[in-house]
Amino acid sequence: MKEKLFTQNFTLLLLGQVFSLLGNGALRFALSMYVLEKTGSAAVFGTLLAVSMVPTILLTPFGGMLADRVNRRKIMVGLDLTSGTTVLLAAAVFADSRGISVTAALLIALSVLGAFESPTVQACVPQMLSGENVLRGNAAVNQANAVSGLVTPFLGSLLYTAFGVRPVLAGAGLCFLLTAALECFIRLQGAPPSGGQRLGDILREDLLGSARFLARERREVLDLLLFAAVVGALISGAAIVGLPYLIRTSLGLSAQLYGAAESVMGLAALLGGLAAGALAVRLPFQRLNWLAAAVGVCALLGGGALLLPVGAMGQYGVLVPVFCAAQACACTFSIFAVSAIQQKTPEHMTGKVMACVSTISMCAQPLGQAAYGLWFDVSPGWLVLSVTGAAIFALGAGAKKLFARW
Repeated sequence: MKEKLFTQNFTLLLLGQVFSLLGNGALRFALSMYVLEKTGSAAVFGTLLAVSMVPTILLTPFGGMLADRVNRRKIMVGLDLTSGTTVLLAAAVFADSRGISVTAALLIALSVLGAFESPTVQACVPQMLSGENVLRGNAAVNQANAVSGLVTPFLGSLLYTAFGVRPVLAGAGLCFLLTAALECFIRLQGAPPSGGQRLGDILREDLLGSARFLARERREVLDLLLFAAVVGALISGAAIVGLPYLIRTSLGLSAQLYGAAESVMGLAALLGGLAAGALAVRLPFQRLNWLAAAVGVCALLGGGALLLPVGAMGQYGVLVPVFCAAQACACTFSIFAVSAIQQKTPEHMTGKVMACVSTISMCAQPLGQAAYGLWFDVSPGWLVLSVTGAAIFALGAGAKKLFARW
């Protein structure tokens, strides 16, 4: 009999993620608007975001260790309860005279908590589900992220314009507390390893165990992680840096048209998640490299679009669908890859391995974005996209042996 996807545990987890993402997204949008209004500088908020990412990068591996040694439900409840309390406290003390410092402290605190929550949630999916439902479950979580990306900018702007930053903070805090309440009803089987070890012994055992697992026992997992990190750095650099630069600077089009492109990109991410769920039993993982190669083809088409003699709006009309196709393919690839890694990883190591996935991705993508920022400044957009597309296609086509090992 086919196993049910939306079990009570997974439904509670997914609902909790929806409320958490809504609160977090609206919160970050409102804070960005507040900082821009008070300072008039996007660089200030960019610096705050960059600094707040440091704890996440440094602490995520330890979050993975914790997820494999402590009851995961208790971790999620404790973290969301702490997040909600922290945000409500920030709302209580928020004032214009100290608004920037409160914003910085809040972003750093949420970054620390997020370093422990992300690997825990990712480790819960294969603990709750099995077989092809692991992929479908990851697709559902991805769709929740995509819907949040569509809704929260509008919701955040509406609430911030109508009520200001403090009510948004209060609402976000309540969202975190509601998530914690839902997670209280999750029941997970399996006990974490027994305690009694010294902290130094635990760290050494977990770090060496993870390194041995990735380097010797499941080298294909490490190879897939590195492949995804390189491709992800190229994609994020071309999309996150390239799309706004090409639309606003190269083509000289309005902010409204760029906003429309971002909204359609969010819809493409949602469709990519839906496609992953639909293709769960139809697309062999051994052929997934061609899905990565398809992203390269899309980038090549984007480079070609910038050479068409059809004017700025005509090039925009080709560029946006091409980027959307790349976004959908990249999301589908990411869901398949994460699900494969989860299924290849023993349950007692899922948290640590998923923490490695997050850490490598977080390190690679900012580097790619910084490099592309410099590249777009010195080279024409069509050349950047064409070279990127050729590189991604070559990586995808050349990874046939890597994926054949799965």
